[in-house]
Amino acid sequence: MKRLFLYTSLLIILTACNDRIELEQQSYVVAMGVDATDQKGVYAFTYQIANPEVGSAAVQGSADEPPSEIVTVNGADFLSATYTANSFVAKKITLDHTKIIVISEELARSDDFIRIIQSASRTPQIRRKVQLIVSKEKASDFINHNQPITEQRPHKYYQFMLTRASQTGIIPESTLHRFFQITEGDADLFLAIYATNEMSEDKTNKKGFEDNYIAGEIPQIGGSPTQFMGSAVFKEGKMIDTLDGEDTRVAYMLDPTLEMDDYLATIPDPLMPEYRITYDYAQPKDPNINITYHKSKPTTIQVDVHFHAEVIAVPSLVNYTQNKEKQKKLADAIIQRLQEKTDKLIEKSQKEYQSDPFYWSLYVRKNFLTVPEYEQADWHKNLYPNADITVTYHLDKLEFGKMIDDSNLDEVRD
Repeated sequence: MKRLFLYTSLLIILTACNDRIELEQQSYVVAMGVDATDQKGVYAFTYQIANPEVGSAAVQGSADEPPSEIVTVNGADFLSATYTANSFVAKKITLDHTKIIVISEELARSDDFIRIIQSASRTPQIRRKVQLIVSKEKASDFINHNQPITEQRPHKYYQFMLTRASQTGIIPESTLHRFFQITEGDADLFLAIYATNEMSEDKTNKKGFEDNYIAGEIPQIGGSPTQFMGSAVFKEGKMIDTLDGEDTRVAYMLDPTLEMDDYLATIPDPLMPEYRITYDYAQPKDPNINITYHKSKPTTIQVDVHFHAEVIAVPSLVNYTQNKEKQKKLADAIIQRLQEKTDKLIEKSQKEYQSDPFYWSLYVRKNFLTVPEYEQADWHKNLYPNADITVTYHLDKLEFGKMIDDSNLDEVRD
């Protein structure tokens, strides 16, 4: 009897790994794309499957091997399409390591987007930290034409590109978790990454400088054609507009739930406007947001933003470092530029969007005892569009880099 019990226990232990799948038996998807089709309820799903042997020091792969395999199938949702794709992909397709989900702008602007993205939240295979990207073209075209030059491994390319761009604020933090959090909260606007590899046909576009563009507008020569710049604006689960890189940065600066590193910006030189001054913007602490709710009159929103600025380049060679009066003019010019851009974005969000991309609704909810009471007040249609908003920038520190004086043009060209 004891021997029988021992054999039975061993059998149970031996079957513990029965459902294990070896690494070499799986295909890892790093990017997915979703496009609309002519058939209602059917969508085109594109999978970019990484080739682990390319770019790996441990495995000596062939130089002719592609870094990834890209396939497209039709399906009703993410999982059913995945099983369909496995009918001709030898290894089991797994979505655990997916970095991005690309949605075509056509689908993002349709009422069907919220329907299809819901399936991504139900499966544990797709992680909530996956980044949502809206592509100007079809998602399948974006993934197929995205061919980075210096980084062959697609998962590393997406990781490096998106991390650095979001830290500098030119694209938003647009995780799947944040999308559902904002959309189901029925307040605020969700900002998704806007990208494309279709260059603008307008070759005369000279409207912007370092961040005053959306993807596809940045004039470039050489390199990968894929551009990540600006954001797609979503309201109630549907795309309604786009913001350029500068507006996206403003939204970052005023949103206390996001973390942004320092970034470079330029303004016209206040003393010689034909030149531009480059400075490094740093915001060491979150903005101070005070919202006072009034039931019978407009809600008041007061925001104070404290920041540091380090001047990096002064092509005009104006001596700001040794002249306090000139320094004040420069400081005022920096604040004025930020103030004008912020006021313009707030006005647009109140009149056109009737909601905010700053996640400020978090600060008004404490004024309501119940969720139905908060919903009845209606942040979208009542509170935010009619609010009295004041944003004030405070330049706490103005620095000028490592050099005290710039070159004296009169002495150089004596």
